[in-house]
Amino acid sequence: MNDHQQEIMRRIHAAIANRATTDFERDHLRQAEADVNGGKRVASVLDQLKGDLRPLDLRNNLTPDVADIFSMLDGDDAAAVKFDLSRHYAKDADYEDRAIFAGGCFWCMVEPFDTRPGIEAVFSGYTGGHVDNPTYAQVSSGRTGHVEAVEIIFDTRVVSYDDLLKLYWQLVDPTDAMGQFADRGSNYRPVIFTRNAAQKEAAEASFKAVEDSGMYKQPIVVSIEDASTFWPAENFHQEFYKKNKLRYRHIEGDRKRVLGMKHMVGRIRRLVKTK
Repeated sequence: MNDHQQEIMRRIHAAIANRATTDFERDHLRQAEADVNGGKRVASVLDQLKGDLRPLDLRNNLTPDVADIFSMLDGDDAAAVKFDLSRHYAKDADYEDRAIFAGGCFWCMVEPFDTRPGIEAVFSGYTGGHVDNPTYAQVSSGRTGHVEAVEIIFDTRVVSYDDLLKLYWQLVDPTDAMGQFADRGSNYRPVIFTRNAAQKEAAEASFKAVEDSGMYKQPIVVSIEDASTFWPAENFHQEFYKKNKLRYRHIEGDRKRVLGMKHMVGRIRRLVKTK
């Protein structure tokens, strides 16, 4: 057994013990482990496991740790590399600040900020709920009170909080209180989480500007709430747009088409009003 295979088997053993692993996944992982321990050819066993897991991967129904295992089985080791969260826990410099935004699935909220000048780091995670260290499965159930969100660490010398707010409003449907686009439920509701009085004042001013813009016929329902603990999401969800490029482009494409139509209608509405 080579080093790569040993690492996969180590992760399989850990995933079997992980409470978040589904029964279906665990059955296949246990079978693979038993087959290897029973003397079957490792490469053949892992190929079989990859085939067993592929249908769930295509539907994005694998739990995070098993998704990482599948990435390794599929030859995409980069997607399975553990994401470095040390920057999330580090103290910010005097010229740095953080913003926390929720706007539906966090997969589509990372890239627009991450690729902007002045952004130090962007993390996918959960916030606003009442359970410590929540998992994706717990948050998805809608019973923890959390929403999927992104935490953005930015250099205030390069980009301002107001700049990030302006971008945020371009990424969400501010008239949809119980989800965003195809993602439905309270865990996908749009929220601006403010960390201090200055951020709250800026968020409220931006809300008023959107409300007065005439772009939307329906009420603006984005919530502005005090920030609470931000819990980073599992490795699989971090930098999803880099690790799962094809799937991200498909999801983001649908989102952009819906937003493009809404923005076009809004511009026409404003034009008609001014005539």
